[in-house]
Amino acid sequence: MSGLFITFEGPEGAGKTTVLQEIKNILTAEGLQVTATREPGGIDIAEQIREVILNENNTLMDPKTEALLYAAARRQHLVEKVKPALEQGFIVLCDRFIDSSLAYQGYARGLGIDEVLSINEFAIGDMMPHVTVYFSIDPEEGLKRIYANGSREKNRLDLEKLDFHTKVQEGYQELMKRFPERFHSVDAGQSKDLVVQDVLKVIDEALKKIQL
Repeated sequence: MSGLFITFEGPEGAGKTTVLQEIKNILTAEGLQVTATREPGGIDIAEQIREVILNENNTLMDPKTEALLYAAARRQHLVEKVKPALEQGFIVLCDRFIDSSLAYQGYARGLGIDEVLSINEFAIGDMMPHVTVYFSIDPEEGLKRIYANGSREKNRLDLEKLDFHTKVQEGYQELMKRFPERFHSVDAGQSKDLVVQDVLKVIDEALKKIQL
């Protein structure tokens, strides 16, 4: 692989999606080949699975079903979009990836990080991100942002209570301990411009280590 695989992670309302698009525009303007994508989704089959996972009416969905659907969407997205882009030397910016499953289903849903990791290792093999940027924000503040943003896509996870989102944050903290060489935390409570600057610093450091 000659590209660079960067994933954006964090609680709901952390601002990942907005910053990711701005980062893509900046890097593209610098002459780099960049593609932006998201999980679950990014390609047609995975977007269809996304509709099932995040449908507000699917409140009876079992946590294991949820984890398996995420892994299925991830596999298709990886082989159809992410891997080909990396093979062509692109920087791939992905809004969520495996760590979301580990934090949300593994930790917050109580399925176990190792158990969910095993499911996802079957799905992605050794295709872990080169760099993961974690958007750190208080869960309560993140939820306030969601409810204040009328244009944001609302989904089933947004309906969870604060306790669930607090567990998600704890799950990410555990992951940062497990994968310290890959994770880079930025303060998502800052202004958007400052967050963008911090993320660019992380990416610049990563670019220095490889040749694109």
